Amino acid sequence: MDLNSRLDIIIRDNLNRLPSEPFIWWQKTWWSRGAFLELIEECEERLCASNFKRGQRLALLMPNSPILLATAVAVWRLGGAVVLIDPRNGYVPLIRQLRHADVFAALTYRGCEERAPLISEEGIPCSVISLDTLDENIPGRPCDEESPDTAVIFYTSGVTGEPKAVPLTHDNLLACIENCVRHIDTLDEDDVVLNALPNANAFGFVCGALLPLVKAARQVILPSFMPVEASMEAIKQAEVSIVMAVPTMIAMMVAAVQRGASHSSKIKCILSGGDRLTAELRQRADRVLKTRVIQGYGLTETSSVLALPPGLDKSKPGSVGTLLPCVEAQIRSDDGSVLENGREGRLWIRGESVARCYYRNPELTEERFKDGWFDTCDIGRFDDEGYLFLEGRSCDVIFVGGFKVYSLEVEKTLQEHPAVAEAAVIGVPRSISGEIVKAFIVLKKGEKVSARELMDFCKKKLAYYKTPRIIEFISEMPRTAIGEIVKRRLSKD
Repeated sequence: MDLNSRLDIIIRDNLNRLPSEPFIWWQKTWWSRGAFLELIEECEERLCASNFKRGQRLALLMPNSPILLATAVAVWRLGGAVVLIDPRNGYVPLIRQLRHADVFAALTYRGCEERAPLISEEGIPCSVISLDTLDENIPGRPCDEESPDTAVIFYTSGVTGEPKAVPLTHDNLLACIENCVRHIDTLDEDDVVLNALPNANAFGFVCGALLPLVKAARQVILPSFMPVEASMEAIKQAEVSIVMAVPTMIAMMVAAVQRGASHSSKIKCILSGGDRLTAELRQRADRVLKTRVIQGYGLTETSSVLALPPGLDKSKPGSVGTLLPCVEAQIRSDDGSVLENGREGRLWIRGESVARCYYRNPELTEERFKDGWFDTCDIGRFDDEGYLFLEGRSCDVIFVGGFKVYSLEVEKTLQEHPAVAEAAVIGVPRSISGEIVKAFIVLKKGEKVSARELMDFCKKKLAYYKTPRIIEFISEMPRTAIGEIVKRRLSKD
């Protein structure tokens, strides 16, 4: 690896330039570049004294904070990798992930200290630290020393199943960041980026935290987006201009402003990812927040971003934009044949920002990575201008009497009804038809509609076999930390 392509080298060079310039906003105060560099150096000294070695991995179980970022950079300077894990994970999956990653140690924060002794009892030293300093050496353990090219390991289950470990290299992450900035061409040196999405998620870490570090832009670090009124006030005070968000956050921002919360006129765009952005929410956000809201698309395996509109004013309705220059794609049929533009099929990709494997999982690697290509498991199509349209996930295909039904198409139709806030669609086994379509519905506040009325609404817009046969009304959808709907937790009874 070229040393100039390492994240820590680029970030250090950025911090050494203009050391008195404000760089990180934390707890209502701007930290200078020099102050943040000092924290990185302190973390590096502590890790060295703790005998952390090149090629080892350190787990960080903490919210967005200066110490998370500084520790990550310090680990990279020592040739190691960080494993970013949501501290809210259940105890059993948390221990399973720490063991699988074979970490040197785990760091958590004051506020989650009850986890530390439980983790340590499992043979994984766990220290409790503050969110803005590392003032003591940390106990560690012997662990395998692997490639120093790996920068971050994320655990991601998407919305379908058991967590998968995705190792991303310095080259992967830099390719994604550089091509995102070049592709959309909207980041200026005066921009301020909001880092409020959980950094244990690839979208939150890469776009909210790492992109401004690499491009020497200022960032506002919020450990949580809740309460939303406090976040809106922080956005205004720190003059945030670029917001990385998921649709749930955007909906909260819109509602907060309508209730009278602070609104900043400095926001020039909101980049939405992590889940589908409905046309209605985009229009409401454009109107209420008075800014451009653009929809992107990506996966952890693609270093978080795969496609974006090629400019703030170059979106197409229903599309997630065009591919970043560093990746290429094929739409394939079920038998593996490459399809022409306009045909829908399975999306395969390859490129500099795409991971090469799953960490310590050769079986899944063999299933999803083939001949340099990665199977996204998403169903999509490209138009003649290269814009990507997603139709759903291959695991979201429902087979009704021999016909394919894509959940996303039915969900979009249901959400066109004025009473429907959210819809999630699954297949329910039936002996004769194979499956039937079942929809879970969250209604807008104060709205009423019957299941029969929604079925009749769908019949006017969809083929008969795509119309839901069962509709269940629920108060809220089960979600991941970044707001994706978790369909496996919806009842299939």
